[in-house]
Amino acid sequence: MPNYLAPGVYVEEVRDQPKTIEGVPTSTCAFVGPTSKGPVGLASQLLTSFADYEHSYGGAEDPAFAADTAALHCRNYIAHAVRAFFNNGGKRLHVVRVGTGKAVPAASEYAAGFAALEGLADVSIVAAPGYSALADLGDGSLYRAIQAALLTHVAAPCLYRMAVLDAPPGATPTGMRELRSQIDSTRAALYYPWVITANPLAGAGSTQPAEIALPPSGFVCGIYARSDAERGVHKAPANEVVIGALRFEPAGSTTEQEQLELIGVNCLRAFSGRGLRVWGARTTSSDPEWKYLSVRRYFNYLEASIDRGTQWAVFEPNDDKLWASMRQAVSDFLYNEWRKGAMPGNKPEEAYFVRCDRSTMTQNDLDNGRLICLIGIATVKPAEFVIIRISQFTADAKH
Repeated sequence: MPNYLAPGVYVEEVRDQPKTIEGVPTSTCAFVGPTSKGPVGLASQLLTSFADYEHSYGGAEDPAFAADTAALHCRNYIAHAVRAFFNNGGKRLHVVRVGTGKAVPAASEYAAGFAALEGLADVSIVAAPGYSALADLGDGSLYRAIQAALLTHVAAPCLYRMAVLDAPPGATPTGMRELRSQIDSTRAALYYPWVITANPLAGAGSTQPAEIALPPSGFVCGIYARSDAERGVHKAPANEVVIGALRFEPAGSTTEQEQLELIGVNCLRAFSGRGLRVWGARTTSSDPEWKYLSVRRYFNYLEASIDRGTQWAVFEPNDDKLWASMRQAVSDFLYNEWRKGAMPGNKPEEAYFVRCDRSTMTQNDLDNGRLICLIGIATVKPAEFVIIRISQFTADAKH
């Protein structure tokens, strides 16, 4: 309360508006890998089109690694992935260049590239398009090391990110089962097989092939963004058309792909009359609680939103007034999520609860400066198996 020492008019600002929590972005992606030009190891300005990428990082021309001239390793996968990302609905993208263009980048360079993303709060999806093309180098240790660096990055607390992993080119269903058995992460999704697409560098007088094979991550990241914009992050980014794809190789049989989907390998499949689609939405986790990609991504979204939207509470007096403000802010945010259809239940009480009072904190918690808010959330899981039961009955049968 200010001191009123002389008669007059005193204008004061008062805070009587409840605190609010805003949902964080869920579809901003980041790609890490070698490019034709651009700063090494530094995150770019935000890219919103392939033209932005060309301006900052060059075109799609293939690099020429002095120590490795294999076409499969030297393709400009980042450029092609950026194009596929924007063509499939992506809007916001960061790119981190690794290596100098003289040699295939080392795993440590990729790790440094992932580290450069830590300060970008809006990034929620990370991929390294092209890393899986290196699976046939030597004993495959480079491929595994880059993948491990990516998984380590997205597992970091408070980043709330998902990794999009690529199958190696030409991998068989048997090989994919073996690869899948080596990964266990709630914050990653693995996609198979590669995508055959038209080569934008082919044309009159060009020695480039008319078609090229690309890892699926660039297409899939764009589909994540498209699904989020059209339906919301709670919707599984599957049963979506892969724009720009001509076919998938190796195609594999329906039975083989169905078996892969059950173990957490998300397959890209061709359907007669329905086109080429992403047909899987599982994580690479062995924990059944986190097997669905949409559930993991939705919790990432909720946790990040609540984390960033309640920073105002730090250093406030830890009393009933603060607890009530926390309950109100979180409850209002979750109520809006329920109204959007992101949570099940006919009424809010069936969808979530928020507790922040003496029942969630002991005196020891209070003495040590801890405020504990307990939140319970019911989630909508995807209908993976749609079962329609049809029976035959006669005209006079009762049913």
